Amino acid sequence: MKKQEKYDVVAELTDHLTKSKCFYITDTSGLSANKTNELRRIMFKGGVKMTVAKNTLIRKALESTGVDFGSMYGSLKGSSSILFTEDFKTPAKIIKDFRKGNNIPALKAAYVENEVFIGDNQLDTLIALKTKDELIGDIIALLQSPAKNVISALKSSGGKLAGIVKTLSENPSKKEI
Repeated sequence: MKKQEKYDVVAELTDHLTKSKCFYITDTSGLSANKTNELRRIMFKGGVKMTVAKNTLIRKALESTGVDFGSMYGSLKGSSSILFTEDFKTPAKIIKDFRKGNNIPALKAAYVENEVFIGDNQLDTLIALKTKDELIGDIIALLQSPAKNVISALKSSGGKLAGIVKTLSENPSKKEI
């Protein structure tokens, strides 16, 4: 690879890194060419851009963003693929579904909304994390719950009061109470 090509790759990676809220670094070295192409197609359908690059170029792109990725640099060993996405759950789900029976591709690291996840054992954590929209929905449901309980209690109490008033009006002997 010529020097200008390396600069172009670093510039393209830097551009993707600054635009993406999250990205994954995976190890796909044990996959055949056919399996790698199949994984790329699945990722593409899921809205994930998969790029294979040398670790030194990925490192330079990470450094040129100005963001401190901390321990993520240590995961840049061996063969690396970088996955860019807006929905942080999609790559984790695709990886888990794709690797039925083996551990390829392996998750090296993930960056999600200013948080770094290191290691393949974080895959289930990434799948379990709630998106911003899911969290907002949960908060709205929690806020609505007390209001629904009050309205329900008022409706049921209103029916009871109406029943008591009706009973009292129909039975004149109990009006003295």
